[in-house]
Order: sequence, then structure tokens, then C-alpha cells
Amino acid sequence: FVSLLGGRGGDGCPVITFPDYPAFSEIPEKEFQNVLTYLTSIPSLRDAGIGFILVIDRRQDKWTSVKASILRIAASFPGNLQLVLVLRPTGFLNRALSDIAFKFNKDELKMKVPIIMLGSVSELQAYIDKTQLTEDLGGTLDYCHNRWLSRRTAIEGFAQKVKQTAQILQSFGTELAETELPNDVQSTSSLLATHTEKKDKMKEDIRLAVEQGDDILESITKPVTENPEYKLNQDQLDNQTTVERLLAQLHETEAAFDEFWMKHQQKLEQCLRLRNFEQNFREVKAALDIVSERLSAFTDVGNSCSHVEHILKDLANFEEKSCETVAKARMLASEGDAFIQSNHYAVDSIIPKCRELHDLCDAFTTETERRRNLLHKSLELHGLLEKSMKWCDEGIYLLASQPVDKCQSQDGAESALQEIEKFLDTGAGNKIKELNKIYREYALILSEDLKEHVQKVFQKQESMEEMFQKRQVSLKKLAAKQTRPVQPVAPRPEAFVKSPCTSPGGRQDPVTSRDHSWRRGLVQGGVERAEPLLFFQQAVISSAISVGVVRVKFCGKHVINELIETERAYVEELLCVLEGYAAEMDNPLMAHLISPELQNKKDILFGNMEEIYHFHNRIFLRELENYLEYPELVGRCFLDQMEDFQIYEKYCQNKPRSESLWRQFSDSVFFQECQRKLDHKLSLDSYLLKPVQRITKYQLLLKEMLKYSKNCEGAEDLQEALTSILGILKAVNDSMHQIAITGYDGNLNELGKLLMQGSFNVWTDHKKGHSKVKDLARFKPMQRHLFLHEKAVLFCKKREESGEGYEKAPSYSYKHSLNMAAVGITENVKGDAKKFEIWYNAREEVYIIQAPTPEVKATWVNEIRKVLTSQLQACR
Repeated sequence: FVSLLGGRGGDGCPVITFPDYPAFSEIPEKEFQNVLTYLTSIPSLRDAGIGFILVIDRRQDKWTSVKASILRIAASFPGNLQLVLVLRPTGFLNRALSDIAFKFNKDELKMKVPIIMLGSVSELQAYIDKTQLTEDLGGTLDYCHNRWLSRRTAIEGFAQKVKQTAQILQSFGTELAETELPNDVQSTSSLLATHTEKKDKMKEDIRLAVEQGDDILESITKPVTENPEYKLNQDQLDNQTTVERLLAQLHETEAAFDEFWMKHQQKLEQCLRLRNFEQNFREVKAALDIVSERLSAFTDVGNSCSHVEHILKDLANFEEKSCETVAKARMLASEGDAFIQSNHYAVDSIIPKCRELHDLCDAFTTETERRRNLLHKSLELHGLLEKSMKWCDEGIYLLASQPVDKCQSQDGAESALQEIEKFLDTGAGNKIKELNKIYREYALILSEDLKEHVQKVFQKQESMEEMFQKRQVSLKKLAAKQTRPVQPVAPRPEAFVKSPCTSPGGRQDPVTSRDHSWRRGLVQGGVERAEPLLFFQQAVISSAISVGVVRVKFCGKHVINELIETERAYVEELLCVLEGYAAEMDNPLMAHLISPELQNKKDILFGNMEEIYHFHNRIFLRELENYLEYPELVGRCFLDQMEDFQIYEKYCQNKPRSESLWRQFSDSVFFQECQRKLDHKLSLDSYLLKPVQRITKYQLLLKEMLKYSKNCEGAEDLQEALTSILGILKAVNDSMHQIAITGYDGNLNELGKLLMQGSFNVWTDHKKGHSKVKDLARFKPMQRHLFLHEKAVLFCKKREESGEGYEKAPSYSYKHSLNMAAVGITENVKGDAKKFEIWYNAREEVYIIQAPTPEVKATWVNEIRKVLTSQLQACR
């Protein structure tokens, strides 16, 4: 019923055509107004401001309808009007009637603009050029209503799309701007992925909108593309301008969003790198704290050259293992420095972390170097002390080796004097010259024990030099011309008593101890009053005693060497297990390899292995090394430390729990990774067996040493040490048997110390029960394994061995127990020297026990008697 053809009047005003439309009067008013409002909004504001030309084609209509149409249009037209052209009806009657009616109704039809009644299209062309009119109005303007509708729909849809896209981008930009940055790597990475995905979808929507606009623009300009002489009408030009403007707006919106996204993406990526940096910082700092803590454990400066060299080797190995951690820390600090250089948004947070990493690494390097320097200083001091000790020993040997008979002559005395003077000349590079200078130079490493050791070495050196001075005095007297012969006088044996001198560790010095009574003999005998030769003989005899010349020579040095070498290897193996496995269970970098069930089970798996390591590394091995040249003292060394060897009982008691845990998790990735790093061919369980094997090895070595120690000094100590070690082995063996007990509901530890254990034939004779049971019991013994504790005796049945290795160990099924408070004993059973009776509750239950031998029976009876006696004394 109305069309915007695209034509323009002479001054550019838009032409709106109302074609002949029979149902014009039936169009709803709201729809009529909406259409007019829409059409008048399409032309540019400038063209619409000039005003519209309305062409009302009513050539086929009646005057009454024409009048109604004009009035309706006049009442509803929303825009400015410049001119209204009406093509009146062409019928003769209606034409005449319209002329008359128009004259009479001119005032009624009066509008703001003139209404011109036209009789034909030729008259219309006088007002509007034919090129601006469609063919039905006698013009040449190209117009297709369906095409016009399709294009307008596309343009409106595109405009809506552009608007929606702009709104969505704005909303998304607001969302991005208001998003809080996460505090962990996973959330940050997830947020970056989510935002990137949304951004990609936005970009795809923009791309589709641009394609849509380009397609519309192409359809508008298609006629010109196909025919360069074709001229677009004004509405087509306006449409082209509109689409180009929308496309430009879309590109501007996209460019603004891209710029915003670039900044947002950069911030998110910086955040992700920051979170990774923070996570790595926590892991690396934890690792640095661990290595720093382990470094702080290197406080020992050693008590001998070999010990210091061993510590230096440990420190070098530790430093090598720690290099990876320190390198990671420095690399992470460099990464943080790069963030700072790139103007990261969180530089205030990164700077202190980088500074802390640099400080920790520098502190670790500095502390490692400091401890290495201290150890080198200690090595230097111990080297000096050992040179002094060696020099003293050589001097004592020289004094002891000078022949008495040759020194009685003048020439012999002069020759001995020359030997002494030549030896004393070697002291320049071997002895301690100034004690205070030593204290000043080595103040950083001088502990109380080491300082005491230095003092005693210096005292020994002074004593040795004093001996040389006195020897020189005596020899000078002998070298002088003698007026009378001097008869040699041997010192009385009763004059020799034990020396009070002790070594730095509180034990007697191996050089100056053990019945070396010469020192006291010299002092109490009065050196000044003794004859020269008498003093000379005393010194020779005492020196010979001090270096072992007069004792029976120990010929099993290879056994001592084996003991010390295997002890060193044993200590290294323990350290390897503790560092390579136990310490790694606390390493945060290895935590992901440990299953939750294995967490916090280190004490079960390794028991008190660390305690065993510290005992052997800090005490026993060093003691053995001190006595390397004095094999007669090895037995005493064992005896002095015998209480410490009892820690093996605790280790063996924990062994079944450790083995059970190992069998459960032996295929753990954690253990496999530790074994790979250590390059071990054997798995951990082989190393957990080392303490059990080692305590067994000692008794074999002691027995071997005894073979070479007959009639030697120290043989009694070796025998006593062997007996003590065998006692510990028995306790360990008893414990191993005890922990193999199954089926006991109570706590075995509440039964007191395990005193004895062994297998016996057992008969029962109870007052209660069927007579046949009693008869059978009398003649058919049961095989029972008895465990005698301080508070109870347990009867168990030994199960057959199965499996291999430690799985082959026997187990004991608990049957019943007797409270020792209600137990009595009959020591002899008529007819068999191997039997004894244990009865319970006034012989309500009687157990006849047959031991393997009378000796075993006697041992058990004596032990049970001791328990009952101690209980009776406790009751009293």
C-alpha cells in the first residue's frame, strides 16, 4: 500500500508512492502508522529534513476512496511533507466528480503542503523526473519490491548483529576486567583456557558478521559491477553508506577488543608464569632448606686424619648431590630476574623471592666452603698431631733400641749421642713448637676434646724430649773418661706401677698405657740421684715396654685390617641407605612417588638404623682406627662400647614389621627411583639386612683374632669381648624368635624381659580332664617351644619353615602361658636327668619338660630359680 521507490525530487527530497491498493481502508491503524514511520526513517536526516513528496496513485479508484485515502494519509504521515501529487481517477464520471468534489472539499483536504491533482503520468513527470519514477508511473527507475524487502531485511539484520556483537564484546570485556586472578597454577591455567576459548568464539562471531556485511555490500553494488554505466539510486547509495558505516563500526569494535584482549591475555600469561614461579619457589626453597639442614649436620671436624678425610669425602658427595638443587634455585632466580626486566605486574612480589633464592644459594655455597676450610684446617692440625705422635714413637723406639752394652764404652756412648742429636734435628718439621700458637691458629676448630688431645700430644712430646735430655746427660757422662768401671744394675720389678696417663677419649693412651710403669719408676726412683747407667737401663727397659718390644708379637694384623675395612664399608652402606632412601621419604620433590599408605612409615621401615649409623660412625669406627697399631687393645675397645651394641636388639625386634612393610610396597615407584639414583644392583631389603649380618660378623672376627692372640697381651679382653658379643647375639636371636610368635592376644612387652627360649618335649598331667586324655598325655610328648619371660612362660608350637631367605624363618603358634607368680618347679624327675617339672596353681597343672641335654636343663632350671627367687624377695 506504500513504497519508498528510491527516487528523488528536484531538490533531493525522497518520493513515497501510494499505489492503487483496493484494501487500503482495511489496513489497521497501528500497522499503517508503523509502516509510515519506518519508511520515513530510512532516508538520511538531511533528505528527510527537506521533506517528502507523496505520489498517491488513485487512477483506478473512486473519488470517495480518494478522499478517504488523502485524509488518512494527512492524519498519519509522521514526516515533513513538501508536496502531495494525486493521480486522480481516470474514468469520465469519476474524473469529473473528482474535479468538482476537490473544489468543494478543498478546505477539508487542506494540508500543510499543496495537494496537486494530476490527470495523467505525463503531468506527474512535470514535477518528478521520469528517471526517478518507476515504470508503472511512466518512469525508468529500476525497482523490485521483493528485492527491496530482502535487502532491507538483510541490512536491518546486519545492523542488529553489529549492535549485539558490540554489546557482547562490551559485556565480555567487563567480565574480563572484573575477573580476579587465581592463586594457583591449575586455576590460572584453567581461567586462561576458558577466556581464550570465549575470545575465539567472539572472534568467530565477528568474522561471520563481517562476512554478512560484505555479502550485503556486494549485493548492493552488484549492478554497478556488472554494468559500469548503471547508476545507483539514492536509496541504494544510502544503503551502501549504511552497510559501510556498520562494517567500519564492526572493525573498530574488533580492533578495540583485540587491543584489550592482548593486554588481558598478557596479564593472564604473566599471572600463570607467576604462579608457576611461586610453586617452583616453594618446592625449591623446601629443597634448599633440606640441604641447608643437612649441611648444618656437618659439625664434626674429625678426630684423626682418616676421619677428617672421610668427612671431607662425605661433604664432597653431599655437595655433588646438592648441586642440582642449587642449580635449580639459581635458574629459578634468573627466571624471576627476567620477569622483573620485562616489567611484570607483580614485581613487588617477585623481587624478594629472587633475593631470597640468591641469598640462600650464596649462603649454602659460603657455608659449604667455610666447612670445607674448617675440615682442611682440621686435617692440617691432625696431620701435625700425627706427625708429632709418630716422631715421639720413633724417638721412644730409638731410645729403646740403643744397645746397653755398647753404650757402656766411650765410643758407644758418643755414637748413641750422635744418633740422638741427629734424631732431634728431625724434630724441626715434626714437632709442635708453640702450644699457644696452635691454639690461636686453630681456634675455630678446637673443641674441648680436641684441645685436650693437643695438650696431651704436646705433653707426650715434652716428656719424650725430657727423656732425650736425660739420656743425653747420662750418655755424656759415659762418654767422658771414666776412672772406675761401672757395673750395670737392673731396676727392681716392684718399682713399676701403672701409669695414670689417659688418651683424649678418656681411655689409656695406647702408647703410654697398660702396665707401663717406667714413668712412675723414673719419677719415684729419683732420676737425679740414679747412676747414669742405672737410669739408662731403666729408660731402655721402659721404652721397650712402651713400643711392645718385650711382649709376644701379635701376628693377626690382617684380621685387624679386615675388621676396620669392613667397618668402614658398613658405615658407608648405612649412610647410603639413610641418605638415598630414608631422607628421600621426607623430600617434597619425591612425595608424589610415595603412596599414601607408605607415608609416615619411615620409622617402621628403617627402625633405629640411624642410631646404629651414628654409633659406628662417630664412636666405634674412630676407636678402632685409633687402635690400628695396637691390636692388643681391640678387645678392650669392644668391651668399652658393649652397652651400645644392645641397640641391635631393638633393630632386630623391629625387623618383622620392616619386612612386612617392604613386602607390601617393594614394587613402589619410589623405591625403584631411589635404587636407580643410587645405581644399586640390589634392592633395599638387601641393605636392611646389613645390621643383622654385621652383628653376626663381629663374633667371627673376634674368634679369628683369638687364634692369633695366644699368650699375647690383650687376649683376655678379646675373650671377654667375644663372650659379650655372643650374649648380645643370643639376645638378638631370642628376640627374633619371640617376634615370630603368632596368635598371642596380649602385649609381649608386658611380660618383661625375655630370658630364655628353646624347644622341648612336654608331657602334661592335669587334675582336670578325662582320664584317657591324661593317660595319652603321659606317654605321647608334645613338641613345644618355650619362651621364659620375667613374668610368664609361653608354650608355643613351632611351625615348619617355608619360602626362601628371611621368609624361611620359623614361626611359633601360641598355645598357652603360665604366670610366673603361680609357678613352682621340681628340678629332678626320677628316671631321666634331662627332665624337670613346672607345676601351676598347687600342681593343678603339671608340665614335665624334657631338655635336649642335661646342660640345657640345668641352665633353664637355674634361670627359673632366679626368677622365682627375685619374685619372693619382691613380695617380702
